[in-house]
Amino acid sequence: MASTTYQRFNTRAGRAFDVVNVLLLVAVGLLAVVPFVYVLAGSLATEYEITTRPFFLWPHEITTDSYASILSSDIFLRAFVTTVVVTFVGTLVQLGLTALMAYPLSKVDLPGRRTIMMLVVFAMVFSAGMIPMFLVVKQLGLLDTYWALFLPMAINPFSLIIIKNFFQQLPIELQESATIDGANELQVLRHVVLPLSKPVLATFALFYAVGIWNDYMSPLLYLSDTSKWTLQMILRQVTASAQMSAEDINADVPPPAQGIKFAVVIVATIPVLLAYPFLQKHFAKGMLIGSVKG
Repeated sequence: MASTTYQRFNTRAGRAFDVVNVLLLVAVGLLAVVPFVYVLAGSLATEYEITTRPFFLWPHEITTDSYASILSSDIFLRAFVTTVVVTFVGTLVQLGLTALMAYPLSKVDLPGRRTIMMLVVFAMVFSAGMIPMFLVVKQLGLLDTYWALFLPMAINPFSLIIIKNFFQQLPIELQESATIDGANELQVLRHVVLPLSKPVLATFALFYAVGIWNDYMSPLLYLSDTSKWTLQMILRQVTASAQMSAEDINADVPPPAQGIKFAVVIVATIPVLLAYPFLQKHFAKGMLIGSVKG
C-alpha cells in the first residue's frame, strides 16, 4: 500500500502537485510573516526613515529609542503588569470554571444533561449583545473592576463542549476504581481526570489567555479609570494618536511617533508568540481528541 502511494505521487503530475503545494504554503507563510517583520523593522528604525521609506524590512540605521521610550513610561509598564496579572488570573478562572462544568456534563446519567447541553448550544449560537452584557456587569457591581474583563465570558460554550467530549473519552474504569477507593467526584476530577487531560487543558488555556491578552473591548466598556487600563488600551491609544507625550514617558523630548506605534505593537505581540512553542505539542492533539465524539 505504501509503495503504491509513493509511485502515485512520484509521477510528473504528483511532483507538480507537490511543487504547487509548497509554493502556496510559502506564499501563505510570507503573508503572515512579512507584516510582522515590517513592524519589527519599523520599531528599530529612525523617525526620518519611517516617514521617507514607504516599505522596508531592514532599517538603514538601527535604533532602540522607541523601546527605551515605552519601557521608561510608568503608564506603559503599569499597563503591561496589569495585563499579565489579569491574563494569568483570568485564564485560571475561566479554565477552572469550564472544567468544573464540563466534568458533570460528561456523565451520561446526569439528570437534565440534555436540557443543559441544549442551553449551552443556544448560548454558542445566540449572544445577548453588548448592551445587555453591559447592564449585567453593571448590576453585578463589576464596573471599573478587573473582574469585568474575564468573568462575563468565563465559560466559552465551544470550549466547554470540546472539553466535555474529551472527558467522555477517558477510561471510565479509572474513575470507577477511584470511586471504589473512597474518592468523591472532586477528588476524581483532580487526581484522575485532570492529569489525563493536559493536552486539551493546555490548548484551551492558550485560547483563553490569548483572548484575554488581546481583548480591548472589555476594558473600553467596563474600565473608566485610566490607571486600570490594560496593554491593549494603551496600544489602542498609541495607534490612534500615533504618539505619546513627553509627560507620558517622563522625558523632556517626545519620542518618535511612528516608532512608538511599532514598538508597542511588538511588545504586545511577543508574549503571545513566546507562549505558543511551550504549548504547541499539546495544541493539535487537544483539539482533535476532544472534537471527534459528540
